[in-house]
Amino acid sequence: MAKALDLEEQEQLDQIKHFWKKYGNLISWVLIVVLGSYAAWNGYQYWQRSQAAKAAVLFDEVERAVIGGDVARVERSLADMKDKFGSTHYAHQAALLAAKALQAKDKADAARAALKWVADGAPDPAMKDIARLRLAGLMLDANQADDALAQLSQPFTPAMAGLAADLRGDVLQAKGQKVEAISAYQSAWLQLEEIPDYRRLVQAKLNALGLDPQAANPATATGNAK
Repeated sequence: MAKALDLEEQEQLDQIKHFWKKYGNLISWVLIVVLGSYAAWNGYQYWQRSQAAKAAVLFDEVERAVIGGDVARVERSLADMKDKFGSTHYAHQAALLAAKALQAKDKADAARAALKWVADGAPDPAMKDIARLRLAGLMLDANQADDALAQLSQPFTPAMAGLAADLRGDVLQAKGQKVEAISAYQSAWLQLEEIPDYRRLVQAKLNALGLDPQAANPATATGNAK
């Protein structure tokens, strides 16, 4: 039989009981929160991996529909993608792919809607820029020059700024604003130094408007073009 506790042990036990009575609930809740947070974090990581894997499968479905030229299947697969995995990179990538296929099948409204969804919600700035550039191009094709300029007036990442300036020049030229178009083309020409082939295309546009960007001073060229 266990021997009786001596006075010192009994005092320690009483102190423990008193401490637990006073702080036991608090300690329990802290442990619950900590362990719950850890479990939630692990669960969230698992959920993300699971979502990404499922989204990848559905992206393959969109891609196969695009390759097969099945527009109805493209639209259906994209709608499923947006509904179930709209926050994933795969969904926005699928929308860009679908927009290209829809445009090729003369479904410009659906293509613009897909691109606008990416432009408004993609977490990747570069992907947003691609969507906005393509959306502005479709708007220009549809004679929606002001809407195209609204897309192009927003800031672009440095890698895309030159392309945006070039397209802005196209839109301004379509509106008959020659001086503003020249200014936009000049900006594009200066920013596209690392892409010589594209830069030559912009230079040809400036030449057609009576300006040689290699000879002109950018600060005075637009004034001379009036």
